[in-house]
Amino acid sequence: MYKFAANVVKVLLKLMGSKARVYGEENLPKDGGFIIACTHTGYVDILNLGVAMYPREVHFMAKKQLFDMKGLGWLVKHLNAFPVDRDNPGPSVIKIPSQLLKEGKIVGIFPSGTRNAEGTDLKQGAITIAQLAKAQIVPAAYVGARNAGDVLKRGKGYLIYGEPFYVTGKGKEGREQFTQHLEHQLQALTEELQQRITAK
Repeated sequence: MYKFAANVVKVLLKLMGSKARVYGEENLPKDGGFIIACTHTGYVDILNLGVAMYPREVHFMAKKQLFDMKGLGWLVKHLNAFPVDRDNPGPSVIKIPSQLLKEGKIVGIFPSGTRNAEGTDLKQGAITIAQLAKAQIVPAAYVGARNAGDVLKRGKGYLIYGEPFYVTGKGKEGREQFTQHLEHQLQALTEELQQRITAK
């Protein structure tokens, strides 16, 4: 079903002129499991990231409320998303993505890219998973069309991948250090992408 959904979304985004232009593809690991941590402004970035990574499939970490939404809930399920309860996180928050990474699969996490409390928690979650699973993180940034309204207006999308890294720090101190590193990487990639767009 993932293949069908990815191809349908790809065609729709292309027809509407909202399929993302992608930079930095050379930074993606050629094989093995890894985490891709991308900025998040709306659901179109999820669609564009999934399409850009295809034929490799991404297993997206998503808040459980999305699975209750008509239409969108169906879509995220078929884009290999797995639910996470942010208010009451359990062992599955770590267990599910760690198992996927062990199986050589790609786990997609969307830190908010902001400095609010939720953004910090999400970034630290990505770092914690990478630390425990000994997996690479590929930072990524998206700028452009955010929702159906933007797509209908033929809003363009842009996506950039940064250099992958391992969380080499140990314990809580290591997580805090690399959470800051991820935040800086996401900010730098967003700025680079905006510069590329402006220079066009």
